Amino acid sequence: MAYTLRNRASARFGFRSLVVGLFLWPVLAPAAPVPPMSDSIAVNVDQARLVKLPGKVSTIVVGNPLIADVTLQPGGIIVVTGKGYGATNFIALDRAGEVLVDRIIQVEGPSDQLVTVYRGVERESYSCMPICQRRVTLGDGGAYFKTAIDQAGSLNSTASSQAAAAAKSGPN
Repeated sequence: MAYTLRNRASARFGFRSLVVGLFLWPVLAPAAPVPPMSDSIAVNVDQARLVKLPGKVSTIVVGNPLIADVTLQPGGIIVVTGKGYGATNFIALDRAGEVLVDRIIQVEGPSDQLVTVYRGVERESYSCMPICQRRVTLGDGGAYFKTAIDQAGSLNSTASSQAAAAAKSGPN
């Protein structure tokens, strides 16, 4: 009799394990394979790069949009713009949600003739091609950064307003 009870207990345990396993199977099953990552895309901060993808891409997902911006153009071309230093990834999906591309984007520092001046803990960046001019670079001191951004914004507003005035007055 003891032998039979043991077999029943074992059978119940086995049945429960099977039921629990069937319920957990979708959760524990391995995910669908993602296409292998190919070479990374290297871009400098504040610069853009064009990359050709398959034509059936309909959605782009960027891991960290503070590092890079990716914009889908017609024909499967994307514009990758470096926003901040570091690495992130982007995933391209088709209309059915299938992953077509999963690539790393590496954003690096500027490649021009950059001169960095340190004044204590404050940093200033200058682009020296052929003469040195202020250059706004991530990591520059707050006051320097704000002054350079304000000057660039003022210049842009002035140029935009003059262009609008010229367009209103028509050709001479």
